[in-house]
Amino acid sequence: MKKHIIIAGVPRAGKSTVSQEISKRYGYQHISMDSVIAGIEKTFPETGIDSDANVPPMDNLFYISEKIAPFIRAMMDSGEYEELDYGMVIDVCQLLPKDYVKYIDQSICDVYYFVTADVTPEERFDILKKYDTSKDYTFYKTDDENKEDCISIVEISKLLKEQCEQFRLPCFETSRNRKSIIDEFIKSI
Repeated sequence: MKKHIIIAGVPRAGKSTVSQEISKRYGYQHISMDSVIAGIEKTFPETGIDSDANVPPMDNLFYISEKIAPFIRAMMDSGEYEELDYGMVIDVCQLLPKDYVKYIDQSICDVYYFVTADVTPEERFDILKKYDTSKDYTFYKTDDENKEDCISIVEISKLLKEQCEQFRLPCFETSRNRKSIIDEFIKSI
């Protein structure tokens, strides 16, 4: 394994589960970029980073990814983990494969994408409800809001999968057999 690991993808695809397990097993520092991004949104509004911006979700993903990828690179370049064998495992939604390739030093960081592209928005809503907990922001949204979001999540999953194929990055489809796919991934890493 490399110094740093990024677990990227869409909500309820298994990112946090995988990241936390890697952290427990191998001593990596788990970083949830959702928390970091929330802090940036509140403290530095001039960045324009706003997860809830009133723009199409795909446009917002492109904007945030382009800002967050160099930020993640700066975190890795900080030297914080130089003396250790391990570094960070970063759990992030807003990182496109194209920006990972453009900004992140692949000699020190691996990336793995988790998506739910092979479902309808209705099936995606069922997945969201199945794995939603009170720790998740979607838990506090109405069913109508979540159903609307699931349309975008499927579209974004398809885009991530396409870009992973284009850049030859690992992508795991967790629409079906989520637990066994995650278990196999953890064993393989």
